[in-house]
Amino acid sequence: QVQLVESGGGSVQAGGSLRLSCAASGDTNSRHYMGWFRQSAGKQRERVSSITPDGTTSYRDSVKGRFTISKDNTKNTLYLQMNSLKPEDTAMYYCAADPDLYRLWTGSARYWGQGTQVTVSS
Repeated sequence: QVQLVESGGGSVQAGGSLRLSCAASGDTNSRHYMGWFRQSAGKQRERVSSITPDGTTSYRDSVKGRFTISKDNTKNTLYLQMNSLKPEDTAMYYCAADPDLYRLWTGSARYWGQGTQVTVSS
């Protein structure tokens, strides 16, 4: 079992920055693929970024060059640095983890956090 707790959301103006954190506890010694997802009102949840146990990262096109995913294995914490934020980035952001990359990528991850709200005003 893995427990995930996100933090760092908030309200910013367009062009601003936020850093989301996801603290993992429980079975953190297992190799899990981890990622950030988001869901805005009336839309389906979408994958924002992911990172493999070996540190390989991926991003959806709309955030490439603006968002950076990283992890600190000593602190069991996943991060998402978000720069140059746009109003369309407004959403609830969720951290997810799974031992299987396919399950993570398809949004069927075994473990999810409770979410942290990001609101970007124009």
